[in-house]
Amino acid sequence: MDGTSCVPQTDVVAVEEPLEIQVSSPDAQGAAAKSVSITMRTPGHDAELAVGFLFTEGIIGSAGDVAAVTPVGEPVDDAGLQNTVRVELSPGVSVDFDRLQRHFYTTSSCGVCGKASLDALRVGGAVSLAGDRFRIARERLLALPDAVRAMQPVFLRTGGLHAAAAFDAAGDVGIVREDVGRHNATDKLVGALLEAGGIPGDPPGLFVSGRASFELVQKALIAGMPLVAAVGAPSSLAVDTAAEFGVTLVGFLRDGSFNIYAGSERIG
Repeated sequence: MDGTSCVPQTDVVAVEEPLEIQVSSPDAQGAAAKSVSITMRTPGHDAELAVGFLFTEGIIGSAGDVAAVTPVGEPVDDAGLQNTVRVELSPGVSVDFDRLQRHFYTTSSCGVCGKASLDALRVGGAVSLAGDRFRIARERLLALPDAVRAMQPVFLRTGGLHAAAAFDAAGDVGIVREDVGRHNATDKLVGALLEAGGIPGDPPGLFVSGRASFELVQKALIAGMPLVAAVGAPSSLAVDTAAEFGVTLVGFLRDGSFNIYAGSERIG
């Protein structure tokens, strides 16, 4: 409809389906897998999503902690889509299954929860990235949105997905992952980087196509990614977290300009 006429048309929309993440450990009492999270995601790269989620939540510490990731359950459509994935941990990996049953943060935190979240980062042993030597030129940063957009095939067809991308100090974009959720796209990216050996090692910067929430800065921090660049606005807690833990935070990266909210020394 254009305001003057209405014409029936067929449109392409992004797929959104639930994904249950299960964890099993050969060292845990009882052989049954534990369900630890259900998230709404765009199908694809589900193993990366599961592993990235467990890593950014501090449940696993490396790719070697995972023995296998397997889709389980009955297919839910003719294409064989399965909405449950099981992560089998390696022998000797210690897991606190009581902790896995807690409610993970998936929305913007209130003030009280925000303080508890920062405390949780400190208690969890998150390491400041203030000493990281990652640097990038401003013109390279400004080129990121267009470079990432060109690598979003599903977005180009639907206009309905977020992207998370890894980029190096030269501004070259490596891995890009898409999802209906910004957090899921980031977890898919982190899972892919773990598999490729980019984490740990020499972690790249993180580009996100939406706003920068506390949770996204938290995931970048846990993954050792020293710079978060967002097309949208940051939240106050995202700014506080970035400043406290030495993460460079860029917002409103679009239309030839950007704002720096923390860590300006990394941008030249």
